[in-house]
Amino acid sequence: MEKLFGYAGKILWIDLTTGEVSREEISAGEIRPWLGGTGYAARLLFEGVPSGTDPLGPGNYFILATGPLTDNMVPGGGSLSVCCKSPLTGGWGEARVGCDFGPELKRSGYDFVVLHGASDRPVHIVITDEKVELRNGSFLYGRPVLEREKLLREDEGLEGYSILTIGPGGENRVLFASVMVGHRAAGRIGAGAVLGSKNVAAVSVKGTGRVQPAHPSAWMESVRRAHRIVKESPNTPGFTELGTMGGYENSDRIGDLPTKNWQSNSWGKGEAVSAHFFGKNQVSSAGCYKGCPMKCGRKVHVKEGQWKTPLHDGGEYETVGSFTAYVLNEDVDCAVHCGYLCNELGIDTISAGAAIGFLFECVEKGILQEDAVNGQDLSWGNGKVLPLLIEMIARREGIGDILADGVKRAAQRIGGGAEKFAVHVKGLEGPCHDPRAGKTLAVSYGTANRGMCHIHPLETVAYDCAHLDFGLSSFGLPDPGKFERWDEEGKGEAVRILQDGGALPDILGTCKFYMYVGITPHEYAAMLSALTGWDMSGEELMETAERVTNMQRLFNCREGFGREDDRLPDRVRSIPAFGKYAESPESAVRNYDLMLDEYYDARGWDRKTGAPLKKTLQRLGIRLKHIA
Repeated sequence: MEKLFGYAGKILWIDLTTGEVSREEISAGEIRPWLGGTGYAARLLFEGVPSGTDPLGPGNYFILATGPLTDNMVPGGGSLSVCCKSPLTGGWGEARVGCDFGPELKRSGYDFVVLHGASDRPVHIVITDEKVELRNGSFLYGRPVLEREKLLREDEGLEGYSILTIGPGGENRVLFASVMVGHRAAGRIGAGAVLGSKNVAAVSVKGTGRVQPAHPSAWMESVRRAHRIVKESPNTPGFTELGTMGGYENSDRIGDLPTKNWQSNSWGKGEAVSAHFFGKNQVSSAGCYKGCPMKCGRKVHVKEGQWKTPLHDGGEYETVGSFTAYVLNEDVDCAVHCGYLCNELGIDTISAGAAIGFLFECVEKGILQEDAVNGQDLSWGNGKVLPLLIEMIARREGIGDILADGVKRAAQRIGGGAEKFAVHVKGLEGPCHDPRAGKTLAVSYGTANRGMCHIHPLETVAYDCAHLDFGLSSFGLPDPGKFERWDEEGKGEAVRILQDGGALPDILGTCKFYMYVGITPHEYAAMLSALTGWDMSGEELMETAERVTNMQRLFNCREGFGREDDRLPDRVRSIPAFGKYAESPESAVRNYDLMLDEYYDARGWDRKTGAPLKKTLQRLGIRLKHIA
């Protein structure tokens, strides 16, 4: 067997039903077509989880996935991907969290951990190199996230371990419950509910090994070069000084800020929100893993007043947007507090904010009574009710029990036309970027494998509005300067390439924000070549990303998804009802079907069904037995 460099070389399998632990070696020939991360996890999930499996049943996999570049030395290498069949969408589920857990897992000797079955008691999994323990986890249940971590470190003797937990939201099977590493979340898809269904309260890991590079000197030089690129990029200081909230004011200005449950794409209060956040809430920048050279994370707090909140990792653009513009709440302190509360309870901030905005509109339109929450004021802009609603969702109390299933299911239960206000794709709620700012995002939202995703379409906003190409022009990406942001024709190929390029970091085990500061597929290929000993090129990496995208798509097709599931909600395609762009008909998505046809053609997918064509799968080397 060819020696495998750059990988730990093993999969750890844990059968939670029986408690059996086993290990499987990974061969070079097996891993290279998928490389790792969400790539190899897609193959594992497709082949191991039968069609129609209940996402909250014992047959679902919960996969912890690293990539070949998951390494504290690599820019963005402090990463971990969590993959499963999503209970929120019923399709492909992936979520990334920046942390030391991924590098620690590789040092312990594993590239992947696959949990299957379900324990009959709460367990805490402890991985210490070759030693794997299933300890009692009952004492963790019902507790908030940071308290769980403290108990594990102090009472269980796990100081120095990287710890992954769920919160009460995961225990209560909230369908958008997150998996937490501190206050860093692998959110969106409901992975916390999957872990809760398996009765796993936490996973802790510590490793003492090292992954061996094929060419140590070349490997170190390639890593140093990547760090120089990051250091010299003009975009790096913005990430370090302002984090993701640095884009809030501009998003409002260009019509990229969904407002009042997507009734508009601008609010007009972006400047005031940003001024308060940076003046009152932000304390410092922070990295999510040891060795991060960019440190785009924030340390934030609310120093005093009704929403007094301790210093914590938070204050991300999506979270603040979800609890301000989305629900018309002008109290930024309240929004920061809501983010903290969601993280402590282990639920996704975007979906929580979206669910509350949906609730407000149902009340406004008379579909639900104003006393739906014990007489509380459920009108737009009432920040005081937000923490109560978050608690109710996480604990499945009252109306929270309905909202905890996501807006798609909530609308079905409520009825009365509520479906019109449920903004989602494939069941995943819309995040805080608006395709009425740039049409490339419209198709990327519709066709993203995990649904209306804020991660994989993110590059399309920058492509349309800032004319960034992320170094992808050499791989066929059309010149962004050729298009206006509101153009629709001719963008299908651009979406394909941007999606594939944007998927690479999740396959390789890195943070995608490093694409914004100059790390291109060519730099990734140089690092991989030195690390693995394989002669890698940027072209091979892009083909790998295309292969992975198609495998994930096949998973969704097998679960019953088709062209109709790639559609955007009517509201998202309509002229804004108010705000700066209410008189701009060009901002509406006018011919989405044309754009979707162009995209399917660029992908080599059937126009009627949205399924990959046989010739496409053959070109990519996806054997038909994988999809039988």
